[in-house]
Amino acid sequence: MAVAEGRVPTWARRDLKSRLITYARRALSLMLVVVATCAGGYLALVGYQQTAELSVGEIRMSVSPGHRGALDVYVPLVDWGARFEAIDAPVRLRVDLQTVNRRVATSLAEGKPLDVEQVRKDAEGALRTYLMRLIGLTIAAASALGLLVAFAIRSRVPRLRWTAPTAILVAIGIGVAMIFTIPPRGEIADPQYYAHGPDIPRALEAVAAAQRTPGALNQELDAQLVGLARLVIEPGRRQSLTGQPTITVASDLHNNTVALGVLERATGDGPLFFVGDLTDRGSPLETTLVRRIAHIGDPFVFVSGNHDSDYLKHELADEGAVVLTQNGRLKRDGTFGPVINEIAGLKVAGYDDPFERRSADSFRDRFDNNPQPGMQEAFLEWLRPLLGKVDVVMVHEGALLGTALQVLKDDPPERPIVFLIGHTHQTALEQHPGVTVINGGSIGAGGTGNLGESTALSLARFVFTVRPSFQPLAADLVSIDPGTGNSSARRVILEPESTR
Repeated sequence: MAVAEGRVPTWARRDLKSRLITYARRALSLMLVVVATCAGGYLALVGYQQTAELSVGEIRMSVSPGHRGALDVYVPLVDWGARFEAIDAPVRLRVDLQTVNRRVATSLAEGKPLDVEQVRKDAEGALRTYLMRLIGLTIAAASALGLLVAFAIRSRVPRLRWTAPTAILVAIGIGVAMIFTIPPRGEIADPQYYAHGPDIPRALEAVAAAQRTPGALNQELDAQLVGLARLVIEPGRRQSLTGQPTITVASDLHNNTVALGVLERATGDGPLFFVGDLTDRGSPLETTLVRRIAHIGDPFVFVSGNHDSDYLKHELADEGAVVLTQNGRLKRDGTFGPVINEIAGLKVAGYDDPFERRSADSFRDRFDNNPQPGMQEAFLEWLRPLLGKVDVVMVHEGALLGTALQVLKDDPPERPIVFLIGHTHQTALEQHPGVTVINGGSIGAGGTGNLGESTALSLARFVFTVRPSFQPLAADLVSIDPGTGNSSARRVILEPESTR
């Protein structure tokens, strides 16, 4: 029987359909093998833990997938640790100090030196052994589960010959990827310290306990793995922070009076430097709500931000706060005192925000995202006669520093100068020779008008010495997640350029 010209025969259509089904089955079978192989590797990755005995105590090593790559050193007994972003893979390699050698802890408490180099070598050896075993076990588990599924498929469809090689190749690929992405690479430095809990003091205590020198792994091990005792810092490297004067730096409360209790506990009896945006509009009603902040800190030092007002400044001065402006310290009678004021042993000046609100304008918003032409130059001209005389300058809007910072980079000051800023709601620290810029973030977690933005509640603490002359020593940048209460803190050592 003749087939009509141009029509595909029925047998051909059936053959094409059969081949498509066969290809789909093969592809699905290979996908099942790949998934099974990856699942086997994942189970080994999350399930394998290893303990090792070091000279300082027993550690447990494990891996937690699904996180930003980091090495965590954690001390469960005191519930704090350090995190180093030194891993490329999306996993956390965690080292938990399970027990502390009593003899080592006792000798450290008595002031005897610790063989930090030996601890470092022991820890590196333990980590190397753990990672080699982990990679080997992951390849074996991935291959085993992949081959099991491959053979199960082959038993039903013998012609599927590529299932077993696929399982082996995928398992080897997983192992190679682990070799290149999981072991920590480069310098292990600049940790983020963290603690769990609803409030800030534990994070601050964790930072205070971790007195480290910059960029040295052995000092991190000294401060972290053996963090239960008085730990030894390499002598002569830098001045001890113990007993040195400290100020609390905060900004951007934005009427969030709930945070005042946290700020009060963090400040204690020490000085509080508040770098603007205490309120949202600076109106009389808002001023009444936040007035008690003038009695937090001894003393309470304030410069205005773009959300504050002239009315607020005068009310705070009337409450006894140290209100600094570019014209000098604002007195209760509305006149001005000196531009540079000695506060907590520091010579301090402040630059009130050019966008602060005015009561005569009904407290309307005057803010512009970019400083207007001439504002940076005006700040520089105000600053020039103070250089060499002032230690700390408070200014809410960090963008005003642009021209001044460039000038100071080109011609570093002989006397160190520290700028305290705010506005961005993010903790930050910038350093140049002779110049440090500290941003304490937002103590109000963005304020009552921004609660949906999940901004961290944050502040900074600045450690310094004034003997024989002013010298910045360290800055602690502290953040609290307002949703979970988890806190984190990062310490940055501000050593002179000559000692770095």
